[in-house]
Amino acid sequence: MSTPSRVRTGVTVLVLAYLAFVSLGLPDGLLGVGWPFISTDLTVRTEAVGLLLTSGTAGYLVSSVLAGFSIARLGVGWLLAGSTALASLALTGYASSPGLPMMIGCALLLGLGSGAIDAGLNAYAAGAFGPRQMNWIHACFGLGVAIGPLVMTTVLGYGLGWRWGYGVVATAQAVLALAFILTVRAWQRPAVPGRPDPDGGPAAPAGPVRIGATLALPAVWFGALTFAVYVGIEVAAGLWAFLLLTEDRGLSATVAGLCVSIYWGSLFAGRVVQGLVAERLGSRTVLLGSMYGMAAGSALVALPGPGWLAVLGLAVVGFGAAAVFPLLTLSTADRVGRRHADRTIGLQIGASGLGGALIPAALGLLIGRVSVAVLGPALLLLSLTMLALYWASNRRAARRPAQDG
Repeated sequence: MSTPSRVRTGVTVLVLAYLAFVSLGLPDGLLGVGWPFISTDLTVRTEAVGLLLTSGTAGYLVSSVLAGFSIARLGVGWLLAGSTALASLALTGYASSPGLPMMIGCALLLGLGSGAIDAGLNAYAAGAFGPRQMNWIHACFGLGVAIGPLVMTTVLGYGLGWRWGYGVVATAQAVLALAFILTVRAWQRPAVPGRPDPDGGPAAPAGPVRIGATLALPAVWFGALTFAVYVGIEVAAGLWAFLLLTEDRGLSATVAGLCVSIYWGSLFAGRVVQGLVAERLGSRTVLLGSMYGMAAGSALVALPGPGWLAVLGLAVVGFGAAAVFPLLTLSTADRVGRRHADRTIGLQIGASGLGGALIPAALGLLIGRVSVAVLGPALLLLSLTMLALYWASNRRAARRPAQDG
């Protein structure tokens, strides 16, 4: 039976995990609303935002991969505390930047902090939480993205300027970092060599795991590619849907904008709903159903027809996509073994960032050369590729030696 102190600690950790994912989404929402004011204030061209995004993505990729390899040494609690403090420092730098060069450096720091938070929390959650909590903490990221524009809009509405928006979020990040420091011991995951896993799995072998042993597992790389393609689909659908609906399906800008919001809303709602369903039907069943749902929705987008058909397809893609990232992360240990899970999750998070940047950009080049009508067929092809990679990662996992744990 759990003691009251353990129950309180579990609730505290879960609440902090929710808040940390909200905080991950906040900066993304701030930049979208604040950039027109930032570019005017700093006297830079609108397209200069690409420099911030590139710098942030580079930091995110590096730290998310390294975090998976450093959790065992630092501990999840200290990794989260330090990374959140770094993100707070970066946002403070945004708020006080005299020019674009400093903001680019701060974007790199923010990416470093965000990537480590993302990888660290996912690695911890994959071993400590169930399907419901895993889906809900990822839903919190969408909540953070939605709150960010409201924060910036509010401070601008009061005439305080865009710097105050970043200052508010920086303060919230600092408070969260302090909370991680105060609860650092609660994030420990004690593991006794030779003892069975608490979920009934096989005993974990003693001794450290060589990095080369992790990197030698084919399931690690198939899993990373699955994440890259999945995030590429999610981002590309949201990025290019407006252009598809206005230029190819004849919807007005106002209606198309609302429909894009429906896509992102279905992603958020899907994570809330499927978090409950996954605990009843099983993570694997829901994950496969979600992937097939993404393919079905992409097929609807690919079909030539009225605008409502594409909107329905996008909503199905969003709802189906909702559970894929959380449940893929949750099942990482099943594919590669628990001893390799933290490192693999770090690689998966890094691959997801790379896929989210490269695949939508490649689709943009394709759309520019052909037409936006290729979006649907491209999403369908990518969805089928994702399914093939997932099956390959599970097939390789079945051949994994038993001693890999």
